[in-house]
Amino acid sequence: NLFGDVFAKIREDYVEEVDDEKLIEAAINGMLSSLDPHSSYLNPKNYDGMKVQTRGKFGGLGIEVTMENGLVKVVAPIDDTPADKAGVLAGDYITHLDGEPVLGLTLAEAVEKMRGLVDTDLSLTIRRADQKEPVEITLTRAIITVQSVRGRIEDDDILYVRISSFTEQTDSGLRKTIDRLKSEVDGDYKGLILDLRNNPGGLLDQAIAISDDFLEKGEIVSTRGRNSDDAQRYNAKPDDIVDGKPIVVLINGGSASASEIVAGALQDHGRAVVLGTKSFGKGSVQTIVPLQGNGAMRMTTARYYTPSGTSIQAKGIVPDIEVEQAKLEVLETAGARSEADLRNHLENSDAPEASDNVSEEDIEAADILDYQLLRAKDLLKGVWLFAKREVK
Repeated sequence: NLFGDVFAKIREDYVEEVDDEKLIEAAINGMLSSLDPHSSYLNPKNYDGMKVQTRGKFGGLGIEVTMENGLVKVVAPIDDTPADKAGVLAGDYITHLDGEPVLGLTLAEAVEKMRGLVDTDLSLTIRRADQKEPVEITLTRAIITVQSVRGRIEDDDILYVRISSFTEQTDSGLRKTIDRLKSEVDGDYKGLILDLRNNPGGLLDQAIAISDDFLEKGEIVSTRGRNSDDAQRYNAKPDDIVDGKPIVVLINGGSASASEIVAGALQDHGRAVVLGTKSFGKGSVQTIVPLQGNGAMRMTTARYYTPSGTSIQAKGIVPDIEVEQAKLEVLETAGARSEADLRNHLENSDAPEASDNVSEEDIEAADILDYQLLRAKDLLKGVWLFAKREVK
């Protein structure tokens, strides 16, 4: 009755004529957005956009976002998109879109403003933690085609696979990538580095499938809603696509939701060592409920728990080995002394001539090294060498 009274009064006496549909949509949005940052109303346009996005192709900037303190917070830029190329970073706060403040908008409204026609520009005003002044970035909208799985062979026969998001194609993409990399090394490799850094998540069933790819048995994740009867458990089936080889999972503050399910499952089962920094901490499950008029609502319906029964909501996955990302530099070694500097030292007939000089090229190459990845490779090499000695 109260709602009806307010609605009728607005229609009758508001200073301008109002659109009933917009009023109802705003009211629904208000109800849902007051619950938590991940619940919202999807009008037909946004609902279609969401369906396209989970299929792995959509138009926009390429940023996964959430709402925090009334501002749009970047969870992670998607690889090789306008946002990624322009230098938008995980943790950035978007305060203005084309000079208009974000404060007061719902997350769905802000996302709608960021989407638009291909080849049109949008300027973002960003507040960044380590900078006093706002950062202005202009992006050109593009068709965002998400290739969610990429892989390559790292030095010393280590498989490296990066998953940038969890779409309908992620599990099949992972299996194809692993098969291709195995064939490149003739099946002889030391282990796998699974890079989930800045992966904002996606489909729950894909997170379960990816975890199952590396686990032979046991619980992957459980979800618990308001009613205890609604609890669901998802268990692994026998089939490890890397044949029991050691795994290192890389995470950071941009790893959220589905990424945390995978990292938590592999960590709790002792199947992988998790390395990096604490993850984002989104431990809730959203259900999409279609509504009349071709719209839908996204509503938080459950929390998810890792196999050990831990909820990471607002806490995140804590890595087994904490490694901050760092910039590596080659230290000047001209002043250091060794046996070779001593007068009349014995020569090593097998060794090539040594040089004290460090070139500019060496320093530049060191500057761009991925320190977390470097540590992950060192860890895998150590595990492989230790296992090899045990076999002997």
